[in-house]
Amino acid sequence: MFEFITRSRRVATAAPVLAVCAVLCAPVAWAEEAPAGVIDSGDTAWMIMASAMVLLMTPALALFYGGLVRAKNALSTIMHSLFAMGLMTLQWVVIGYSLAFSDGGSLNWFVGGFDHILLNGVGNGAAEGMTIPLSIFMIFQGMFAIITPALISGAFAERITFRGYVMFSLLWATLVYDPVCHWVWGGGWLGAGGLWGEAHALDFAGGTVVHVNAGIAALVIALILGRRIGYPHTAMKPHNLGMSVLGAGMLWFGWFGFNAGSELAVDEITAHAFVVTHIAAATATVAWAAIEGVHRGKASVLGAATGAVAGLVAITPACGFVGIGGAILIGAAVSPICYGALILKGRLGYDDSLDAFGVHGIGGAWGALATGIFASTAIGGTAGLLEGGGFQQVWIQIVSIIATAGYALVVTFVIAKVVDATVGLRVTEDEEREGLDLAAHGETAYDL
Repeated sequence: MFEFITRSRRVATAAPVLAVCAVLCAPVAWAEEAPAGVIDSGDTAWMIMASAMVLLMTPALALFYGGLVRAKNALSTIMHSLFAMGLMTLQWVVIGYSLAFSDGGSLNWFVGGFDHILLNGVGNGAAEGMTIPLSIFMIFQGMFAIITPALISGAFAERITFRGYVMFSLLWATLVYDPVCHWVWGGGWLGAGGLWGEAHALDFAGGTVVHVNAGIAALVIALILGRRIGYPHTAMKPHNLGMSVLGAGMLWFGWFGFNAGSELAVDEITAHAFVVTHIAAATATVAWAAIEGVHRGKASVLGAATGAVAGLVAITPACGFVGIGGAILIGAAVSPICYGALILKGRLGYDDSLDAFGVHGIGGAWGALATGIFASTAIGGTAGLLEGGGFQQVWIQIVSIIATAGYALVVTFVIAKVVDATVGLRVTEDEEREGLDLAAHGETAYDL
């Protein structure tokens, strides 16, 4: 025992020294970058892999969401994500990519044009200003377009018609996702050269474009659809938490492609985004478990998985701009923020089935705001509030959050009302009681 204690003291004494050494270590010497406009095989190979990793996030989401609903709705919930992989790919190829990333002429501040309809002009030559083929850039961005509508499905699980889901997703992707994507990444008013000139909204991998956008839409459609039968008085427990944890783990893995891939090359920022993504998710996982332990007396598996997803959401806009300390603080803060949002949901009584708004909308907004606070010139070239950059970047981040949320709220409301008036949004009471697996798809997840 004495020998063990002595060794422990030595380790404890050495720990601060090791930490200082780690900080003072010289940075890794990176290979010379290929000139922009010339295809680099390493960058291209990484982006092919990153695209596949982001695609994997959608079936991962299917498992995560599918395990959280009741058994009679497991397949219908999984279908929302699975079908998005096909439906949103076609939407992206036909018109989505063009609206997001082509020149919109006089409307370019708001939305792109029609130059790339059916991927016209999208070949395998180098993308402008990049070292990867334009086709790979297109497909990487297409994976974001696939998962974003799928995220919304968590809000209306267990009570939406399949035809309503299909029509809503197509309209939402075209009228909401594509324009907001253009605002930030396609040359629109929130991006570089937009409203603020050289200054612009910082969104490395989709805090506003994906998470705030989807989260607000989730809240709107949940309110329009109304509560599930029996909510909140009838217990609606997850039928398979193991499935959900597996999905959360796969999401964590795929998120490295989501965030690190958004550098669109292999360089220092790619490595940094990978590292801080993991650190923020890990911090949020521990923080959520700690909060539950204090508040409820027990740390739940579902809570830890939810914390991990919240941490991944929050670091998404910031991963290419903040340091290790910023990542830890972002991850540590997102758990109490989102945990509070879920408690508030219970008190307000609205039925966001799988907390799409509470995790993605709120977590994404915090991440976008935190980017303006913790951004570092040593990483992304922009000084945040804490580095002495003043309030400008924070203000730009606030504007981007409000603009995205406001636009998503209004247009989602209109789309939902149109869909409801035409093909119908909510299933009948009998179908809801029977379960959507049988009512909508004629099959069941389990044959016991």
